[in-house]
Amino acid sequence: MTAKTPACGWDQAVFRCGRCGTEHTATTEADYLKAVGAHGDAHAVWDRLNPIERDGLASILRTILSAPELAAELLALAVQAGDEAR
Repeated sequence: MTAKTPACGWDQAVFRCGRCGTEHTATTEADYLKAVGAHGDAHAVWDRLNPIERDGLASILRTILSAPELAAELLALAVQAGDEAR
């Protein structure tokens, strides 16, 4: 009788942001790296905004993220407007 050895590799990892305390759990290394990168990018954008811009962005994101079909339509309009500007 042979014992099965457990597979070696990635199980899960938790990313804890030292700036805001947010925690993200990932089950693959690729997902972990994606979460860390996205969170770092979010801090970089947020840091560039003034308080009025932050409030406006938060309001816009609440509206868009609550309605995926709205997000898709706004993106399509943005792409179309960008194409027309060229």
